[in-house]
Order: sequence, then structure tokens, then C-alpha cells
Amino acid sequence: MTVSAVLIVIMAALFACGVYAMLERSLTRVLIGFLLLGNATNLFLLVVMGRPGIAPFFGAGGVDEMSDPLPQALTLTAIVITFAVSAFLLALIYRSWQLGRADTVVDDEEDIAVRGRGAVEEDEMDDETSIEDEDEDATTDFIGTETAPITVLHHRDLDGIRDDAPVDRPGRDGREGGDAR
Repeated sequence: MTVSAVLIVIMAALFACGVYAMLERSLTRVLIGFLLLGNATNLFLLVVMGRPGIAPFFGAGGVDEMSDPLPQALTLTAIVITFAVSAFLLALIYRSWQLGRADTVVDDEEDIAVRGRGAVEEDEMDDETSIEDEDEDATTDFIGTETAPITVLHHRDLDGIRDDAPVDRPGRDGREGGDAR
């Protein structure tokens, strides 16, 4: 077995264990699963990187001798993202432990009610929330220009506005880039 094949097998095992751990109800197991997925992603990027080479600096060597810097940058990004999400999950676990002395996610009444709904009730809810065809003006958030939150001002509206930026349309003299006056 080559080194890449061993890394691929380890990566696959980490992905499988990570997904399995993330499907649990315990937040600690979700954190462990996420950390396993992050390490599997780093191994994946290590496999994608290929054989090691010299640093990719201009003049350091030939293009064939240099290593690809993109997987290295992606690995650093994956490490930072894994760290940030892990810190967030640790804060959630700590807060859950403070409030209920457990880190297990439990179903509340609303979750049980949603799970118990049938297909007929779902169709009724979709019918209630659909937009009627009778009122065409109600399909936008802001009806009319007087209720819109953004007002576009031109140089004609206020004396203090300068509107002399170059534009891409022909000016008064027919040349490209004429002014907007």
C-alpha cells in the first residue's frame, strides 16, 4: 500500500466516524464528530496536494519542482473554520450544561407536533401561505416609491450634490465618457 492509499483509508474512516458521531443527540459527540470531519478534510487536502516540492517562490526552481500552494492555503482555511465552529460548539455545550446539567438535545412539544403532522395538514398550511393571484401589487415588499426605504437623489434635487462623475454613455459632444451634466 502506498502512502496516499493509507491516507485515503484513514480519511474515509475519519469521515465515516465523524458523520456517525454528528448524528447523535449529545452535543459533545457532535463536537467530536465535527473535529473528526475537520481532520478528515485536512487529510483530503493533503492527499490532493500531491508530492512535496520546493517552496513556490519566483526564481526558486522550475515549475515542475514546486509544490502547489492552493491546497496549503485551503488547509489553513479549513483549520481556522474548524477552530471557530469548535469554539462555538463548546460555548453551546457549556451553556447547555449550565442550564440543564446535560448536553443532550431533547424534543419539545412543537417538535413532536411537527413530526406528527400528516401530508394533508402540510398541504393546508401551504395553501394558507400562498400569494393570491388577485392582488398583483402585493408580491413585492415595498409598494410604490413613496414607501420605499431608499431615495435616490440627483444633482437637481439638492444644490450640495455634485454629479460630475464620468459615465459610460456618450456626452453632449458625442465622445465616450461624457459628463452627466
